[in-house]
Amino acid sequence: MGVGRVLLPSVDSTNAEAFRRAPDLSGPCWILAAEQTAGRGRRARAWSSPQGNFYATLVMHPHEAPQIVALRSFAAALALRDALAGATGTGAGLALKWPNDVLMNGGKVAGILLESHGSGQGVAALAIGIGVNLIAHPDPHLIEQGAVPPVSVLSETGVRLTPEALLNHLAPAYARWEAVFATQGFAPLRTAWLAHAARLGEKIIARTGTQSREGLFETIDAEGNLILRMAQGPLAIPAAEVFFS
Repeated sequence: MGVGRVLLPSVDSTNAEAFRRAPDLSGPCWILAAEQTAGRGRRARAWSSPQGNFYATLVMHPHEAPQIVALRSFAAALALRDALAGATGTGAGLALKWPNDVLMNGGKVAGILLESHGSGQGVAALAIGIGVNLIAHPDPHLIEQGAVPPVSVLSETGVRLTPEALLNHLAPAYARWEAVFATQGFAPLRTAWLAHAARLGEKIIARTGTQSREGLFETIDAEGNLILRMAQGPLAIPAAEVFFS
């Protein structure tokens, strides 16, 4: 079965549009919008959405348990790294930041947001939202203190990509990683992700709510958890905001 593609001039949020369309879709589908009027990132933060940047969502109907479905964030990150490398002609300077950001020359160039709608104990629809700063990025002074500064593909490489051009690289790249995940499980994705991980083996800060933990970024485990090496031993963290010290 092929993967559908919908191109829209404007939408409130590609993830929201994905869920509106999901009941009528027989297979996976990419939804790409030229602009978002109510884009959002993790923790319901507003996502700056000027025209010229990339806003897309892959919607699908997965069959695995929710904790397995969530591991597709790593497939998306790997695919996005491959797509950016292919579209710009170089993978130099690209790195993956746990849990779901892509860095270019140390700055945040892209973010990934997974959302799902349930069906009993399963997942009826999964939306993998991807935003990429192709030609513009938010004002660094407006981001959270200590967060990775934003950059754009254009500012870092001089390459001006259109959203459709990036999707032409991203869609097949994701299909390849999805096939690996479906046939071999998470292990090969974990190995590949760690090969491109930002600050692996270095000191980082993981914040969950009001709690901050500082330690060495040791690895990610078989469930995708961040393993932070603390003075008292390794600590598995399933969800957090990561800051570089």
